Amino acid sequence: MAMSFDPFSQLDRIAQSVFDTSRQPRMMPVDLSREGDKYLLNADLPGIDPGSIDIDLDGHLLSIRAQRSAGERQNSRWLLQERPFGSYLRQFTIGDDVDTEGISASYDNGVLSVLIPIAEKAKPRKVSVGSASETHKAVTA
Repeated sequence: MAMSFDPFSQLDRIAQSVFDTSRQPRMMPVDLSREGDKYLLNADLPGIDPGSIDIDLDGHLLSIRAQRSAGERQNSRWLLQERPFGSYLRQFTIGDDVDTEGISASYDNGVLSVLIPIAEKAKPRKVSVGSASETHKAVTA
């Protein structure tokens, strides 16, 4: 049986062992949208223990951290290990238009959902228009 040699087949494994990429925080894919008077951030974190998820707000910086441990197998040898493990980190700069006290989060089926409400002062509002004579009377009084 002929076997072809593929010099790139083990490149990821070699790079990981040389650069030890398992210790560096990994990126988590996210979707961010605005729905009415709130922002909705969904982050994919499959296989993450909800107790390892940490969400911090420091000024205008929202940080999401999570940890996924490697599979522990006694008396077995990995033949293939493609599911990443280690720490995950995403950071977002949020503006003054956010109600930081109202931020909430939930985790369901491997998806972290963060609701970020928009502050009252940033919501659209109507401005009443008065006549020029009313404005002149208010200024001279």
